[in-house]
Amino acid sequence: MDPNLRARGRRLGVAGVSAVLVLGLAACGGSGAESGEEPGAETGGAFPVSIESALGTAEIPERPERVVTLGQGSAETAIALGTVPVGVESYEWGSDDTGYLPWIHEAVTEAGEELPAQFAGAEDIDFEAIIELRPDVILAPWSGVTQEQYDILSDIAPTVAYPDLPWSTDWDQQIEIIGQALGQPDEARGLIEDIETRFEETAAEHPEYADLTFSYIYTDGLGSLGVFLPDEQRVAMVRGLGLTVDPVVETFTEVEGTDSAVIGLENAEQLKDSDLVFTFYTDAETRAEVEEQPLYAEIPAIERGSVVASDDNSFVTASSIINPLTVPWVTDRYVPLIDEAAEKLD
Repeated sequence: MDPNLRARGRRLGVAGVSAVLVLGLAACGGSGAESGEEPGAETGGAFPVSIESALGTAEIPERPERVVTLGQGSAETAIALGTVPVGVESYEWGSDDTGYLPWIHEAVTEAGEELPAQFAGAEDIDFEAIIELRPDVILAPWSGVTQEQYDILSDIAPTVAYPDLPWSTDWDQQIEIIGQALGQPDEARGLIEDIETRFEETAAEHPEYADLTFSYIYTDGLGSLGVFLPDEQRVAMVRGLGLTVDPVVETFTEVEGTDSAVIGLENAEQLKDSDLVFTFYTDAETRAEVEEQPLYAEIPAIERGSVVASDDNSFVTASSIINPLTVPWVTDRYVPLIDEAAEKLD
């Protein structure tokens, strides 16, 4: 899933996305009947649209105006395409004091639009709240929606789920799917190119990153150790900035459907050649407990402090998702963290 870094000669930022949002909403203001064009003509899309998923097929009869999103990433892409969802699954762990994920709050408020309603998702989807939102379509291509949940959601509105396994849709595929559902395939491809360009430009600004290897690790309680594999989105985010995944990571066996491998703390020494270690902790107390484990503390990158681990939950969330709003929000914040960790190599 290496980005095919196609130059487009412009940078993507939250302010830029807000401008795109304003223009997109203005363009969506009239129907095809009012403009004399066929539905979807202004976007390159056409309706009805049929989108197959692992859980069923969404039949979307006309361009959706009231969009609801579940999981992660779909709301951001819809916003970047000019459609602010009427409702989104809440994500409290990554939200700031506004109660929203900050990159969503910034893009929508800077565009002068109304913030979407938020509702419970995950295992306890608030179906009644979704019904009240009267959606034309429900977007969940990167989510953990179950078959039972999907069947209920499909009775509410056409529902677009993941094409293969839960939480396994590639970031560019997710954008393409949403572009298809909203009748904007060309604009969706443009967003993918913008993301690739942002990565390319950041890597070009920091050529020293090309010499740095890294592993992105996580723990699931004391004594455990897992490693995210190269195509996992948070790893792909770092790769996009120009760093190289430690080759040892390619030798680890994937836990099916997770883009990760559990190697166990007893195998921590296999990460000895990683220049940097990226990770996250739920809180400061957990971090202290994890770092006190001798096998963990003896990982060379951990021992010398070449660790990139933000204590900002919003940043941890954003850096785990590649989409048109998170990438510009994350990249400028990532650079000083990486530079600080790399200084410990000297």
